[in-house]
Amino acid sequence: MVTGAGTAPAAAVALREIAGAVPDPELRVVSIAELGILRDVSTGPQGTVVTITPTYSGCPALATIAADVRDALAAAGAPDAEVRVALDPPWSTDDITAAGRAKLAGAGIAPPGPTRLAGPVALPLAVRCPRCGSAETVELSRFSATPCTALWRCTSCAEPFDRVKEH
Repeated sequence: MVTGAGTAPAAAVALREIAGAVPDPELRVVSIAELGILRDVSTGPQGTVVTITPTYSGCPALATIAADVRDALAAAGAPDAEVRVALDPPWSTDDITAAGRAKLAGAGIAPPGPTRLAGPVALPLAVRCPRCGSAETVELSRFSATPCTALWRCTSCAEPFDRVKEH
């Protein structure tokens, strides 16, 4: 439980860890911090404010994420936390942490490649199968189990898999 005994920055750090550990409701193998949608947690005289950025502006999980963050913080002693949505700067798949990418791959979901590459031209990277590692893959459908994933299939092992859409 977070109490008022610590300094505001220490409390914000503790509350950020708690909020950041909330699992994404659609990609449950990663937390919202690992997915890169947790932008800021601040504490002050007006209480705790959490800022999140959805993977895209029409994300159907946004209300669930906000409720889960409020519930986690209330259980930790911050019952009146406010969750704000910031669309600028927009979320990018580059915001997914290395740990988040590893967890996605471990769950059979192909993590996206980087979109903000240094250099004048970014060449598309091969989509590797999260099961066998082959780059011999094809996109079956731009739409899959969640709005932020696409359905792919590996031509080497013949297994279908979801892939987080790059943007």
